[in-house]
Amino acid sequence: GGRSSEHEVSLMSARSVLDALDPGKYDVVQIGITKEGRWLVAGDAVARLIERVGESGALEGEVAGTAPIVLLADPSRRGRLVGPPEGTPRDLDRPLDVIFPLIHGRTGEDGALQGLFDLSGVAYVGAGILGSALGMDKAVAKRLWEAAGLPVGPHAVVPSRSWSRDPARWMGEIASRLGFPCFVKPANSGSSIGVHKVHQLEELATAMEGAARFDVKLLVEAAIAGRELECGVIGNDAPDASVVGEIVPGHEFYDYQDKYFDDAVRMVIPAELPDGVAEEVRSLAIRAFTALDGSGMARVDFFLEKNGRILLNEINTIPGFTRMSMFPRLWEATGVGFPELCDRLIALALERHRERSALQQVR
Repeated sequence: GGRSSEHEVSLMSARSVLDALDPGKYDVVQIGITKEGRWLVAGDAVARLIERVGESGALEGEVAGTAPIVLLADPSRRGRLVGPPEGTPRDLDRPLDVIFPLIHGRTGEDGALQGLFDLSGVAYVGAGILGSALGMDKAVAKRLWEAAGLPVGPHAVVPSRSWSRDPARWMGEIASRLGFPCFVKPANSGSSIGVHKVHQLEELATAMEGAARFDVKLLVEAAIAGRELECGVIGNDAPDASVVGEIVPGHEFYDYQDKYFDDAVRMVIPAELPDGVAEEVRSLAIRAFTALDGSGMARVDFFLEKNGRILLNEINTIPGFTRMSMFPRLWEATGVGFPELCDRLIALALERHRERSALQQVR
């Protein structure tokens, strides 16, 4: 769940992962987070949150009487959940060994939750604080990729306050530097939340103000005429890349509706590509992952222009795990089924935790 605009997607991902985990191998504790940020661990309340996707706002009243819980930021009590003395659920009796976070977007994918896990001293799936924060901020990610010599498309970063003070200046700069059509999006968001395609100058102000509802920093990108490719990466120090897939959107661009609720989108896995292109995409995906201090997992998105040039678009450090999501499908086509994928990600989390726990903390 979580407090971000991707709450429903997170619930859908959690449901898919729960179905994939082997009950003979894992003793699963389900932790739900409401849109208001309340942590729940009582089985019935979390089950209602996950199963009734789209009704979570109405569910707030139902779960209001459930005892809230917290994860202790105390490594001497590693992975320990605590709640009020009365009505404490059985799941709080034992500490957690590893956490599989499926909180997409802000507070879950941006390093905030990962910081809490580190303070608690518990292992967790996916990138650490730095890798999560860098992957979430699309503007910073592009800057670091450029510094690493990786190809990115033309773009401009616009602080929302600067836009509010002088929209005319920014409209002129965007028109001259990027032209139209272009895309306006919050720098820190995912699942195409707050993304607008702008066809002409007259539409720009509305798009900027719409994106500014979700972030104080906006990213404006020149529209790229080309194919949309995606590649999965898993690993820590020696990451592997999946086969490459192609997204054929059902609408004008691959939006939130396409990603999670619409069968109009078509996924081609593996993508039908000219010789050498798939290997280049896989190599770039690993380099992009490494440049942002990635670990555990990520999905890296690309554009393939008509002239054959490959451009990095963005990275998702907690990719979707729903039945319609590209990430698990890419790995299935690579020979790693959903249950095995979850096993590998959990093993990577434990491996990284062992390595970091062995480091000296004080002089």
